[in-house]
Amino acid sequence: MGKRDDLIAQYADDLKNKCGMSPDMDLLTKVTIGCGPSIYDADAATVASSQAGEIETVKNNFLIKKLGLSDGPELEAAINSVIETYGKSERNKYRAVVYYMLTKHFGKEAVYG
Repeated sequence: MGKRDDLIAQYADDLKNKCGMSPDMDLLTKVTIGCGPSIYDADAATVASSQAGEIETVKNNFLIKKLGLSDGPELEAAINSVIETYGKSERNKYRAVVYYMLTKHFGKEAVYG
């Protein structure tokens, strides 16, 4: 197994144990690949949910640009809901896990078709 496979296994573990979800491994793999090289960078691999700028980045670069959603209060509400599910006190909120949950939340799995 390569480094990416190890990370995907880690993300699946987080989804099961920290978020109480049973991950769709095919979608999780596609979302992880979609994150590109950022998954290997300790800083970029996680979402700093306490920083407003980071929430804006997730909203603009992922929800609006990648998933094609229209800007509105529901986007920030969804991000907050996902962060709440992951656990606000959870130090490492992996970007791929957050993006996976947002993709599921908005029913946008087809983007990764």
